Amino acid sequence: MGRIVAITNQKGGVGKTTTAVNLAACLAACDRRVLLIDLDPQGNATTGSGVDKSALEKTTCEVLLGEARAMDSIVPIESGGYALLPANTDLTAAEVRLLQEIGREMKLSQALETVSGMYDYILIDCPPSINMLTLNALTAANGVLIPIQCEYYALEGLSSLLETVRQIRNSVNPKIEIEGLLRTMYDPRNRLSDEVSAQLIKHFGDKVYDAVIPRNVRLAEAPSFGVSVLIHDPRSSGSKAYMDLAREIVARESPVAQAGVA
Repeated sequence: MGRIVAITNQKGGVGKTTTAVNLAACLAACDRRVLLIDLDPQGNATTGSGVDKSALEKTTCEVLLGEARAMDSIVPIESGGYALLPANTDLTAAEVRLLQEIGREMKLSQALETVSGMYDYILIDCPPSINMLTLNALTAANGVLIPIQCEYYALEGLSSLLETVRQIRNSVNPKIEIEGLLRTMYDPRNRLSDEVSAQLIKHFGDKVYDAVIPRNVRLAEAPSFGVSVLIHDPRSSGSKAYMDLAREIVARESPVAQAGVA
């Protein structure tokens, strides 16, 4: 059964979707079977994977509402080596309709039951808020990966997110845990980046990934080409940083899991 990781931070602009797309590609490059789920109505992970979100017939919207099976809605991303459950603005309507459903926070978890065994990692790109879509992701997930911008207000909203995870663990999903905190948009020339980084390590210890994502032009350019930075410029610092993250995540796997996927 694949490990389901929700990539979330209720603060926008922290590199959440950038992390989702590039980590999916880098885990695939490490010979892992990866499914990326776009759960953000903006559909940025979908366009960043090279998929035209305006031409989609089946998306996460239909899957959440029970109008389509996840297996029938997944599209292969050949350039990235991973699979994608895409999204577009229809997801906004799905969220509204879910509010009237019984067991509304369980819809994604139930939808993934038939496909989770096909993948080693299922990454969920969440919207930048704690809403019904994010709650569905947290209810389905084993772990939460939190991108943290190494700038002022970096910790803003983090305590609220951690409290939400605690509540989810105590109610509907006892298996969920903090997968890790990822420092993003890091600028070594900026003293503030070092200060924020040190503060994160002080408070969260080994939950902070060793890998650090730098500010990088090639990383910022990649989505406009509909590919990961691993394809856009594999020698860039952004590409190397996300490969370091993928290797770090793979290294945390149990010996049995590593042997089984090698």
